[in-house]
Amino acid sequence: MLAWERVIWIIDDLLDNPVAGLVYLAAFALAFVTGIAFHEFSHAWAANELGDDTAARQGRLTLNPLAHLDPAGAILLFVAGFGWGRPTPVNPYRLRSGVKRGNMTVAVAGPLSNFAFALIVSLPLILGWVEPPRSLATFGRADGAELLGAFLFFIAWINVLLGVFNLIPIHPLDGFKVLVGVLPDGAARAMIPLGRWGPALLIALIALNFIAPDYSPLSWIFNEAFDLFLDFVA
Repeated sequence: MLAWERVIWIIDDLLDNPVAGLVYLAAFALAFVTGIAFHEFSHAWAANELGDDTAARQGRLTLNPLAHLDPAGAILLFVAGFGWGRPTPVNPYRLRSGVKRGNMTVAVAGPLSNFAFALIVSLPLILGWVEPPRSLATFGRADGAELLGAFLFFIAWINVLLGVFNLIPIHPLDGFKVLVGVLPDGAARAMIPLGRWGPALLIALIALNFIAPDYSPLSWIFNEAFDLFLDFVA
């Protein structure tokens, strides 16, 4: 069974178990709210540090989730398992490190914040201080430490998922700006006009993920990410 299919199977079983379902939903909601807030705050902070206070002047230099939530991104996250926050405004011409490098730095700050948050949350699991239940069959009888382990596991994984999704090099995701930033100048200039096809391509990939997940690049990416995550926290 593929890792992404295992996630769907686990979620289905969790929702059949009231205790497990509540733990998962609480972790999902907290991970989404905090993950998006840290992600967009990190964009605003990086831009401000590089000389552009556009986001700061618009009240985005804050960890208040209400300043960063995007309705469409929130709905998609709950429906499809991945989403985004309200784009952080950046004036690349005010970035001290230049448009190309500055855009890349501001863009990568968001996903990196999700990975950092996931690492912090995972530390009790990595160090063996708490463990999630060994099987879903025992979830309903899990003690407080096991429920805490499951709670932390879900929060960490959802933040990894947010970071991985946003690093996909398709406009308007952060990964497109990162790709443009690392390419040689000529290749970067050639890539920028292709960005206008990004939203349509992203929608097509998301649709393919539902219609034929075995052939979906998104499924391949998330499967690999999930396996790496399991190896890391195990």
